Amino acid sequence: MPPPSFNDDVCISTAAINQFLRDGGEKLNLKNNPCISPDFCLHFDDMVEKVKAVLASTANVTPPSTSAVATGEKGEGEGEGEGEKKEGQAEVVQVLSAVRKLETSSLARAFSVSDQHDLRFYSSSKLPLVFGDAYLIEDVSSGDCCWLVTSVEKGEVGRRLEDVVQLGPVVFVFPTSFSNILRLKSEGFRFNSRCTAFPSAFRDSSLAYASIGVGARFTTLHWPAVFWTMSSLGLSLTANQNSIPRELVYDVNAMLDGRLGNIRFPFLGSDIPEGHQGQSVEGMAHGSILTCMKMGFHQLGLPWGFNADHQPVGGQYDEREDALVRGCSLASYITFDISHELLVKEGGEGSEKVEMGEEFFEKVWKEIEEKKGEAEKGVERDEVKKVLAGVYPALIKMKKRDEKYKKIRQTLFPRSLEAQKYYRELSVDELPGLTSNATLAALLAACSVMGMEIHFVAPAFGFQKNFPFHDNQVLRERVEKSYAVASKFGVSIGFHSGSGKSEENYRVCGEVTGSHLEIKTSGRYTYEMGAALARSTSPSDQALFNEWFAFTLTLARHALEGKNGEGARDLAMQFLNHSLENQGLAPLSNEDNAVEALAKLKPSPDAMIWFEFNFLFVLAGKTKLGDHSVEGYEQRARFYGGISEEGRLHFFKNISNYILFLCETTGLAAKDKVDRVRAELELLSSLPEVCQK
Repeated sequence: MPPPSFNDDVCISTAAINQFLRDGGEKLNLKNNPCISPDFCLHFDDMVEKVKAVLASTANVTPPSTSAVATGEKGEGEGEGEGEKKEGQAEVVQVLSAVRKLETSSLARAFSVSDQHDLRFYSSSKLPLVFGDAYLIEDVSSGDCCWLVTSVEKGEVGRRLEDVVQLGPVVFVFPTSFSNILRLKSEGFRFNSRCTAFPSAFRDSSLAYASIGVGARFTTLHWPAVFWTMSSLGLSLTANQNSIPRELVYDVNAMLDGRLGNIRFPFLGSDIPEGHQGQSVEGMAHGSILTCMKMGFHQLGLPWGFNADHQPVGGQYDEREDALVRGCSLASYITFDISHELLVKEGGEGSEKVEMGEEFFEKVWKEIEEKKGEAEKGVERDEVKKVLAGVYPALIKMKKRDEKYKKIRQTLFPRSLEAQKYYRELSVDELPGLTSNATLAALLAACSVMGMEIHFVAPAFGFQKNFPFHDNQVLRERVEKSYAVASKFGVSIGFHSGSGKSEENYRVCGEVTGSHLEIKTSGRYTYEMGAALARSTSPSDQALFNEWFAFTLTLARHALEGKNGEGARDLAMQFLNHSLENQGLAPLSNEDNAVEALAKLKPSPDAMIWFEFNFLFVLAGKTKLGDHSVEGYEQRARFYGGISEEGRLHFFKNISNYILFLCETTGLAAKDKVDRVRAELELLSSLPEVCQK
């Protein structure tokens, strides 16, 4: 019997993107360009031969027999059902137990002679399954990976997994395909309902009400520091987060076909293709899981999260809804962004006439009445009704999307309710103006009536990306006002545009909410990469940063010259004056000498000009920004394949230090614990094994 098949509705086809990467040569292999493909193996046949050769060369592991596909056909005495007793089951369990006791040390010894092969066996990756144990093996020369499972139940291995090859009586390998990581999640939760190898949404986890959202733009360069910090603190965090489809590619086949949409960037005065960081949503999910397991983080039993951020609901995204749902099947946290639907002009493309019934409104108002207190004096019936009338079509679409998220998880992980769960956040911060109490109460009550449990809500507080909030007292008053409503519904506050705020800003947010919050951070980590390169003594790191800085000056010059419109020029002037003052130079009163002043800036990651434009460099072709061609990905490879060990160590420490700063200032971690981890971090003189080339 073959393994259960996943059609294109629940698991994307990866044949085309894998061929694209293979055709791109070394610069587009998985070592130099990870997380583009949902898969983490481009050359499985080669991996099989390499693993077979290693096992054959050692006496520590049973020599491989003739390669054979481990079929799912029933062996003698095997039953049909999950719970049926198999003939000889006691003997099978006894032998399997013996295999498990010996396998880790013997396999580790087999792969330990690193000068004879390029394979790295991660004993820390051990994932117990009902029918055996799975381990991760990586070809460090290419980034290709495969799974090795030890099991005495040949039939079960073939039934549960895909493309399995048997190398010995109890040794099997199978590719690290996205299809198989979905199967492994199902099997991992089948063995352990508290499995923490995958992003999870356990009801009793602190992630249900408090976290730092880490926008891991540099994927495999980024996650080791995140998992190291979480393990050192003993704290669960949202270790993986990015916006879809703005930053992540929502569908690699749409990308190859040229069907990605465009995103407007006001400071550029132009559009950039979606997925401007280059990686796919599935690749991000898969890559973070593999890093977790390489580092053995899952052995600690600490849950961690993946937030598929800013999921657009409505408007132009209706026709892409199913692809968005499919891509986010491993996310443990969905942020619903209804602003796209609310901003659709009446009668315009995508708008729908959906009337809110009186019965629905009365249910919502009753929900609000039961929770109203002194803090909600401004929540009046007429205003709530007006708000609901405007948002009702968006809420209906949000509910429809949510049902699809639930359904795909039921299809993929039918044996475990825990594996199907995810947290929900409602984002309203993209809408113009500050969020009123009436709007907040109306939305949270409506979601409750519709049966959608909301864990976080993100009001608009007037945050500007990468800038501290100007007045801590005003911030305190705004957060107090919103949290008074949200807390009545058992909902925490999400702070979007959370990077670059002051220490005092973060302390206010933590104090007011009792640390029932999530701070979303993304842009800061691109800054930390620049800071790492600028600090490095490696000539190649210095050259890369100087080129990166010059690139941002070119974009700024175009804006200052008015080529991108008046709005872009005004923003560029703000960035320029901030940069000039930061370097001890006089700010300008007008644009007359702006281009000349721009040339006076010295390369520095602290220049606001660089900070605002830097993310566009990662996937920049020679003539195009957000370039998803081979040329764009060759540019991306300069980061993954070209940074020195010193530069990577600086980046690791920068990431960890910033997360520690956020955890301490928001109250998620005690100062004495943070200080202890900082001291350990300072003493690190080399990268963890998983980071080493």
